[in-house]
Amino acid sequence: MPNAIHETQRLGQSIWYDNMQRSMISSGELQRLVDIGITGITSNPTIFEKAITGSADYDETLSALVSEGMGVVESYEALTVEDIQNAADILRPVYEATNGI
Repeated sequence: MPNAIHETQRLGQSIWYDNMQRSMISSGELQRLVDIGITGITSNPTIFEKAITGSADYDETLSALVSEGMGVVESYEALTVEDIQNAADILRPVYEATNGI
């Protein structure tokens, strides 16, 4: 049964989710959104700052990075790259289905 997202796609538009948090990836929430028709997700430093400081999602990994001697910038980059790579893996079928558009 078509939903509002599919109807929007039929009209030539795509819906992107303007948020990112590690728990969305690990819980399957991002996959669920893709399954109902979301075609992308945005990320920026403000979104990651809110995700990192507003949840415990990153605490364990951040602790490990600090224990390894990573500084603030390196730790931030490691966290964000990991999340973006994992989100991209989930979105890859969308990329392939749309020929990268």
